[in-house]
Amino acid sequence: EITITKYNGYSSSVNIPSVIEGKPVTKIGESAFSDCDSLTSIIIPDSVTTIGSKAFSYCTSLTSITIPNSVATIGSEAFSYCKSLTSIIIPDSVTTIGDEAFSNCDSLTSIIIPDSVTTIGEYAFYYCKSLTSITIPNSVATIGSKAFSYCNSLTSITIPNSVTTIGDSAFSCCNSLTSITIPN
Repeated sequence: EITITKYNGYSSSVNIPSVIEGKPVTKIGESAFSDCDSLTSIIIPDSVTTIGSKAFSYCTSLTSITIPNSVATIGSEAFSYCKSLTSIIIPDSVTTIGDEAFSNCDSLTSIIIPDSVTTIGEYAFYYCKSLTSITIPNSVATIGSKAFSYCNSLTSITIPNSVTTIGDSAFSCCNSLTSITIPN
């Protein structure tokens, strides 16, 4: 199996191959694309199961990413500080959204979390100040500490019956939050 460990190019668009030298590409490694500020779009092949921690952090020009249905884990800080990313669809294969996975994604306005996700990590969407809507599915049991702190544009949230733990300050400083539904 192959892990992408570092991208040294300057292309604005990258299509990661599914096979290198006859071996499947299964992981985007830690910090593999971090600080690639010229990168605007990336396509991850179906062979990838893990997006490592900080894999795309500080890709400040990244506006588009396709996460395939093969990915089970989005690592900590995987997309942190992707300030141009406006929306993302997380596939049904993902079970864990790591700590700070999308923190400080200033332009992120919407996100769809699939029914497969059971854990939303600490600071997962911290300071996503443009996030106006989010749907938390019935599969989620844990919302980590400060998971949605400083989501200043978030106006309402419905927490499903499956959630048993809401971490400290999970919705702190959500200045526009006017409606919240918490289950029994």
